[in-house]
Amino acid sequence: MRCALLVVLAAATAAALPLQPQPTSPMNTIAERYVKLVLAVGQHDSDYVDAYYGPAEWKNGAERQKAPLSEIDAAASRLIAEIGVVRGSAGDDLARLRRDYLRRQLEALRARVRMLQGSQLTFDEESQALYDAVAPRHPDSYFEKILEEIDGALPGNGRLIDRYDAFRKQFIVPHDRLSRVFDRAIAECRSRTLSHVTLPADEHFTVEYVTKKPWSGYNWYQGQYRSLIQVNTDLPIYLDRAIDLACHEGYPGHHVYNALLEQHLVRDRGWIEFTIYPLFSPQSLIAEGTANYGIEVAFPGDERLAFEREVLFPLAGLDPAQAAAYARVRTLVDKLAYAGNEAARRYVNGEIDRAAAAEWLTRYALSSPKSAEQRTHFFDTYRSYVINYNLGKDLVKRYVEARAGGSGARCWQEFERLLASPRLPSGLRN
Repeated sequence: MRCALLVVLAAATAAALPLQPQPTSPMNTIAERYVKLVLAVGQHDSDYVDAYYGPAEWKNGAERQKAPLSEIDAAASRLIAEIGVVRGSAGDDLARLRRDYLRRQLEALRARVRMLQGSQLTFDEESQALYDAVAPRHPDSYFEKILEEIDGALPGNGRLIDRYDAFRKQFIVPHDRLSRVFDRAIAECRSRTLSHVTLPADEHFTVEYVTKKPWSGYNWYQGQYRSLIQVNTDLPIYLDRAIDLACHEGYPGHHVYNALLEQHLVRDRGWIEFTIYPLFSPQSLIAEGTANYGIEVAFPGDERLAFEREVLFPLAGLDPAQAAAYARVRTLVDKLAYAGNEAARRYVNGEIDRAAAAEWLTRYALSSPKSAEQRTHFFDTYRSYVINYNLGKDLVKRYVEARAGGSGARCWQEFERLLASPRLPSGLRN
């Protein structure tokens, strides 16, 4: 089943971006070699290259050559050294950020190569090496206090997880209404984004509903301002996921992020490195953090509640009178966001097994047993990647709001500026 609002675009047929020849410069040469190294790592790690729309012959060359990991690591080391001696353009802040970005992306590439060669890193060592950040630790008591708040907000007796599941079942979107609910959420998110952000006239994306995936939603960016967004229907889809996914995967999230990078850095500046997105890299914290914070940017204050109550609840055939109660509980549950980090940290570090990780998620993250089991499989594949959602959002939020000074319009301006820049996670702390 596909979203009726949008035109289908098959991922396999997306054309590579026709790039204009760029003048030879040390940084452009380094950028080209960087792209080819990322493609080379992708031959050893099928999850590594999340998106690529550069020259097709580079991808074909990587497939033919299949460079050994040791050669890739040595080449990346040489590139890092070369970046260190490149002289920047005075007064061009983006050019400085570009050099820092390429250096740190290459360091993350080397870390991923070492992992593929068998190097064992702790959860925190890995997140620092790959994503340029380490998530804070929270004791069980931190989550227990939040659970006490949620307990007081939910009616009935019995286990909290059982009452929470029973409460949420009232807000499952019927399967035959999914498309119309998501279509309307996407349209609203797009309208709100376009009120503040100028996007390419021909940008668009396609929505597909899929099953048997370790994630709930995914954006596959294909270049030429187009994305394929997949929504996993293995688990029940609750009403709040409409806004979450429409914003996170689409507007002003991943789709907008990638479109602005393509427009401002690839097409306007000829920075070929942004035609490729290595998933296990600092870029992911920026991508996930902006996508999650984008929900608040698009729906500040009580605007989300009003839209859900007045528009999405009726479309889903749900009782709008329950919207405020649902939003109140959701706000409390959102405070448990870092619980997933703790479960993943203990699981990746070998302190607990899969069953214990799932049980911990059920107790402290209020995940249903089936959802908790699914999340442990996400940990298997993506490991410390989980920090990018919550820590990424918090870092982006603080960075943008510190510069916006409480102004909603300036918040959008700072948010857009971040989306269209090569800023690193460590740069968000400055």
